[in-house]
Formats: sequence, structure tokens, C-alpha cells
Amino acid sequence: MPFPPLLFRPVVTMASAKAYMSNIVRIESLGYSYPPLDANDQPEWVLRDINLEVSEGEFVSIMGATGVGKTTLCMALNGIVPQSTGGIIRGNVIVDGFNTKRHPVADLAQRVGVVFQEPETQLFNVSVEAEVAFGLESLGVPRVEIANQVTWALSVVGMSEFRERSPFKLSGGQKQRVAIASILAMSPKILVLDEPTASLDPLGKTEVFSIVRELRQQRGMTIIMVEHESERIAEFSDRVIVLSDGSAKIVDTPANVFSRATEMQALGLSVPQVSELAHRLNRRNNTNYVFTQFEETYLALTENARPDSRSST
Repeated sequence: MPFPPLLFRPVVTMASAKAYMSNIVRIESLGYSYPPLDANDQPEWVLRDINLEVSEGEFVSIMGATGVGKTTLCMALNGIVPQSTGGIIRGNVIVDGFNTKRHPVADLAQRVGVVFQEPETQLFNVSVEAEVAFGLESLGVPRVEIANQVTWALSVVGMSEFRERSPFKLSGGQKQRVAIASILAMSPKILVLDEPTASLDPLGKTEVFSIVRELRQQRGMTIIMVEHESERIAEFSDRVIVLSDGSAKIVDTPANVFSRATEMQALGLSVPQVSELAHRLNRRNNTNYVFTQFEETYLALTENARPDSRSST
């Protein structure tokens, strides 16, 4: 069975690939205001002067308190904002060379797919198979190709055995996996996940993040994920964007972002527990630890606890 070429690219890391990866997303001075409730009201800018570039194959996570514009930014990436929402937009969002203000959402869906936090809002067909095939059918893709794409997408998310089942008889995690398969079947270059596990129980979260791990580690897909669980962000991300008041207040690596524990907490955001541990150790012992994941924390602390290590300092 042929595989979609856009998803089966060599896996690269940011350290080794900066020299040749192109910017697949470019956001230039983006500002946006939803239509006012009253014609006489002044615009309230949800997004304010955001400038950002995302490289092909990069995994970028977006954090921010409620109401800072995270979902609005996601919708701006595939043209829903402003084409479907109206309102006022300034600046530009360029995705794979396409300006999202000037190209139809249907065309942009073949380049960037968005999965929202409530899978029920994206599911409406009588079977899982029909759900995953729907977007391709809307584009007039030949039936043989649709069948191949559906089979492939369901296998990626581990839902092949449920293809005949009604989506509404699935668990929350399974529904979200089907929603992701529906997007993957379109072979987009970019996958946008807007808090994909926010409404799921722990099992559902594990199911969805296993798919994210697969797409990240094995397929090198460009992923932009809105998430509040800092441990997950530290695990997957090349960079983290922290939104505040509709602006990109911090854009940096997970290590650099989570080392600013006091600033993050002032914004109402959590850091991984190991990053908080590093912050407290540094204040207490005048050390310079930077922890984002358990394994590196364990290795650093056990190495420092060795007698020869203490005697050499």
C-alpha cells in the first residue's frame, strides 16, 4: 500500500537540521479582533503583533492562560480566522507559501490540519471509516486512493479494528484518535493540536500522546500543539511559545522557558516538577541546574552525589 509522501520524511532534530529546514510557517505582525457585539464598540484585539517562524519538521508547543488567544492563533493557521469568523485582521500568516487570508480554507486543509480539544465537534458520520474518508471525498479523490489513505491513517492511530463502528460509541481517547486520523488522511504538512487531551481521562490522554509521540519521533511531522501539561511539552517540543495578552511573550527552548519558573508562575503557568526542583536547588545551593525531564534530573543528581564528584568541586 502506498504511503503519503508528506508524512514519511526522514526524522530530523533541530540541532542537525537547522542548516536546511525551510520555514513552513511564517507569521508577520499578526493581530486579530473578533467582530464586536455592537457596531459602535471598539475592536478588542485577541492577538497583538505576533511574529513567528516554524521550520519544517519542528515541534512547537504553545502555552498561555485562558483567554490569551491560543485557539484563535490555531484557527489563523488554516484560514478559519478570519475567513469564517469575520472580524479585523492585520499582518499575514503564510503557510507552506500560501497566505491564509487569500486562499480558501478547503485548500489550506490539505496543508495544515487542525484537531480541536472536543473531538465530538469534528465527528458526524455513521462509521469511523466514513469519518476518516469524508475530507478526501469532499476533494473528489479517487476511491482507490481514499481506501488506501483511510487504511493507512487508521493504522497510524491504532484504530483499524474500529473502522466499522460508530464514532459515537467510542471512548473519548478513541474519538480523538479518529479525529487525528481524519486529519492525517488528508496528508497535511502541518498538524495543529489545540489542547487535544483537555477533555479526556488519563487513559484517553495516554492514547492520544502515544500518537503524538509516533508522529514526532518516527515520522518527523511538523506539529504545533497547544497544551498546558508542561511535562508533555518538555518531552516533545523543540520550542515553546508562551502567549500573554495576545502576544508571544517568550519563544525559546523548553529548557530555557522552564528555567524561568518564577516568571512562568506569575503568568499562571506551571513548569515540570523537575524544573521546579532545579529552581529551588539553585536558589538554595547557588547551583545552575536546568531540568526538564526525569531522566536527565536523575543522572545529574546521582552524578553530583558521587564521592569523587564532590571532592573535585
